[in-house]
Amino acid sequence: MKSTAILLLHCPDKQGIISEITKFITDNGGNIVYLDQYVDNEEGMFFMRIEWELENFMIPRDKIQDLVQTLYAQRYDMKFNLYFNDERPRMAIFVSKMSHCLYDLLARYKAGEWNVDIPCIVSNHEDLRYVAEQFDIPYHVWSIKKDHSNKAEVEKAEIDLLKENKITFIVLARYMQIISDEMIQLYPHHIINIHHSFLPAFVGAKPYHQAWERGVKIIGATSHYVTADLDAGPIIEQDVTRITHKDTPQSLVLKGKDLEKIVLSRAVTKHIERKILTYKNKTIIFS
Repeated sequence: MKSTAILLLHCPDKQGIISEITKFITDNGGNIVYLDQYVDNEEGMFFMRIEWELENFMIPRDKIQDLVQTLYAQRYDMKFNLYFNDERPRMAIFVSKMSHCLYDLLARYKAGEWNVDIPCIVSNHEDLRYVAEQFDIPYHVWSIKKDHSNKAEVEKAEIDLLKENKITFIVLARYMQIISDEMIQLYPHHIINIHHSFLPAFVGAKPYHQAWERGVKIIGATSHYVTADLDAGPIIEQDVTRITHKDTPQSLVLKGKDLEKIVLSRAVTKHIERKILTYKNKTIIFS
């Protein structure tokens, strides 16, 4: 795999941005291998993801960031992130007691589907330690008291672990605890959550049973980035499946778990590939 640079950017839409960026890359010997762009006419904003090979690129990789900032970010009022495909993201998985999403994530990781490292799994229960051991990944448990009196202490220990393992993003694989504002600020738009799509209609315990009692015809799952506004962060991926009167609460739960696995894996894939750009409370997902 050839080393590439990936530039994700957004700025007020102006004429000539694409030609300026592509000229900068090609004039310096870079071979562009991916380009996708989008203009939000309602907001007047321009979004782009561009990737180019570094093999013959004349600018040292440690100088690219500064040059883009100096030549284009100031000129176009541009926000951007620069990545390199040979710098693997480092993912921490947070779990509680449900194993379906954890198994799916680890199976994809072990199958080599993702260019990612998973240095640790964090939980508030011992229940899934056996899963981590099957995949030979360190499993760390911090129990949180019912009155949450030790939650600040637990999160400090978790943050220390994340820093020690140089974690770049977190996946909440049915982690049944609310993440603090402090952790969210440390990983802005880098904490991915998954849940059923019944909110706000069916809150609390047993949402699938509530849905069955109401006779709903569609169930779904939503994956989003975590923000301080609970379950209201930028949505990354969603999907649905139809159900009928023949379904039982148990079959709804099984179908819901399948959706959760699929939707979460799609969201994680896009994040690992650096194909998500967040703007306000929305995401632009590049193909």
